[in-house]
Amino acid sequence: MSETLAGPVEFEQTIKHSRFLARAWPVESLTEIAALLARIHEQQAIHHCWAWRMGEQYRFDDANEPAGTAGRPILAAIDGQQVDGVLAIVTRWYGGVKLGTGGLVRAYGGCAAECLRLAERRTIIELAQIKLSLAPGDQGAVRHLLQTAGAERLDEGYQGGSLWLLMQVPALALVRLREQLINATSGRLRWSRVDQPENAQGSSK
Repeated sequence: MSETLAGPVEFEQTIKHSRFLARAWPVESLTEIAALLARIHEQQAIHHCWAWRMGEQYRFDDANEPAGTAGRPILAAIDGQQVDGVLAIVTRWYGGVKLGTGGLVRAYGGCAAECLRLAERRTIIELAQIKLSLAPGDQGAVRHLLQTAGAERLDEGYQGGSLWLLMQVPALALVRLREQLINATSGRLRWSRVDQPENAQGSSK
């Protein structure tokens, strides 16, 4: 199982008169990331450098710092702290002393890493979406098993005399739940997994 942050966290330090403020959030969608970035970019500062990772998807941005000195070190900090579903932004207010490329890498990466190190964490529970089609007479037993497995109902309806349910279920429960549902309905239940993850590809700026 992977881990993410339990909530927002921040860490601030001053390096050679430059002020660095690292902030990090747990994130679950590209829409959520875009909203956080837009909010931060409204704040006045010379550089808002950032990186995020959600599984195999990632992005980073140097925000006009020399290429490779900010965004990538922040992403390396996320990976080094072994967290997922995380956006980290490090804001810099220039203090009049140049840090050089090596100094910038250490400052951005180190500040992000310390911010993430201080954060409380929680385990990410992978969820799956399934669609069930069943006879109305079987719904009592089916609903009981779904509730016991911690499933959440997303939608339901009737089609061709059958009841269909769209459910969100912890992925680790799928195999056992499927077997229980089929047994409870004597094989009458039809089952399909209908996950449709948000479309994006991992890349870098």
